[in-house]
Amino acid sequence: LSTSIFLLMGLLSSLVGGWGGLNQTQTRKIMAYSSIAHLGWMATISSIMTNILIMNLLIYLIMTTSVFLSLIISKSKTIQDTTSTWTLSPTLTIIMLLSLLSLGGLPPLTGFIPKWLIMEELILQNFNLLISMMAASSLLSLFFYLRLTYTTALTLSPNTTQTKFKWRFYPNTLTMFTTVPATISIFLLPMTPLILL
Repeated sequence: LSTSIFLLMGLLSSLVGGWGGLNQTQTRKIMAYSSIAHLGWMATISSIMTNILIMNLLIYLIMTTSVFLSLIISKSKTIQDTTSTWTLSPTLTIIMLLSLLSLGGLPPLTGFIPKWLIMEELILQNFNLLISMMAASSLLSLFFYLRLTYTTALTLSPNTTQTKFKWRFYPNTLTMFTTVPATISIFLLPMTPLILL
């Protein structure tokens, strides 16, 4: 396929992923629209720079694994379910918060690396209007990540005294497996120059 078809598919995919995820309340649908938006970023760079495509795919898989493991451990099916994550594990709440922000592509976290490199390459190729529209659609995706982050870390569901400290009574062994992808998805940004060499 030609480069212009890939660029158009990528732009449409990132717009559909951004707009579609705004009104969702189920976490798996939010993650599905997130995948559509991230696929758009990968489609735009696929015919121009394959190295960035592969790095973007690997980073996205690590970040998504971290978020999905956090959602599985907390048994969160809807946005409302994420309000009680802190009762299971306060550490899991922080991991989920940072992983979601990284998946949204905020600059101090790992998710910013692929978007930054794709933007840089598309600007070098003089696709300024395309990258402006994709950056705007990325802000739409960031909005529903921030909404998930807000409900996970900053809101509390009505609880009884027995459910406030569930993390003390039910240790979960999956949290050890979550630490590796979570750490990578949060702290890989300082290692970017080493990855690019």
